[in-house]
Amino acid sequence: MLPALGIVILMVMVFGGFALTGGALGPVMHAVPHEMLIIGGAAIGALVAGNSMHELKALGSGLVKVFKGPSYSKKDHVDVIALTGRLMRMLKMEGPVALEAHVENPEQSAIFVEYPRLLGDKALKNLICDTLMLNVVSSGTLETHAVEEVMDNAIRTHFHDMNEPAHALQNLADALPALGIVAAVLGVVKTMGSIDQPPEILGGMIGSALVGTFLGVLLAYGIVGPLAGRLKQINAYDQQIFHSVKQVMIASLHGWPHALAVESARSGLPGSMRPALTDLLDTLKAG
Repeated sequence: MLPALGIVILMVMVFGGFALTGGALGPVMHAVPHEMLIIGGAAIGALVAGNSMHELKALGSGLVKVFKGPSYSKKDHVDVIALTGRLMRMLKMEGPVALEAHVENPEQSAIFVEYPRLLGDKALKNLICDTLMLNVVSSGTLETHAVEEVMDNAIRTHFHDMNEPAHALQNLADALPALGIVAAVLGVVKTMGSIDQPPEILGGMIGSALVGTFLGVLLAYGIVGPLAGRLKQINAYDQQIFHSVKQVMIASLHGWPHALAVESARSGLPGSMRPALTDLLDTLKAG
């Protein structure tokens, strides 16, 4: 929940600092709802105009992911290497025929059911099963570089879709300062229509208009932009588990020893997700 904590710190430091330096929060708080109605409404309208319903739903899921964190735990990374390693070892030792039942109907596979988290992940399950099914139907005659190219394309397509919410958030962050100016200009127009009012009233109206610019910049660089950056970080972490599957499969198809194949995947994991090699090998032996 670090993003939520960061937003709280941001608000406390910005508004608290303003108050500590003698600024009056009352006029700002009075103007915020009206300015947010304009800025927020324009931002929502821009998102709806620039995205399909599918992308809008993905954006909602992306925002949830920002606060929940990466989808995969350290155990998931260990499990996917173990699962893929076992399947590749079966392919090598028993041949494509023995593997067919496991990849054709993974829900009934004695191997897959040992990893329920992975079995419930459609994208990850499809990457494993579809790639291995290609080896099954070709009786193991596929060239390794062709398999690698197919896997790269599948991973690239999946993460292009996954990164769309981050791109939408970043585009919104880029637009918010301009939307804040729109709100400020409308406030100035309103002020000019009341030019016959006393200076103290005009000063308050101009101050309210400037709150629009302030909110646009604050939302862009203090909240939405950082959230977009965090979502990109999380997606990069989540992408690594797919590369682990690829590393084990391709290394095995190249004929590398089993321990070296799984090490090629383990060594590419982020430090926070990377198990010790001995722990990983113990897990593989237990499987």
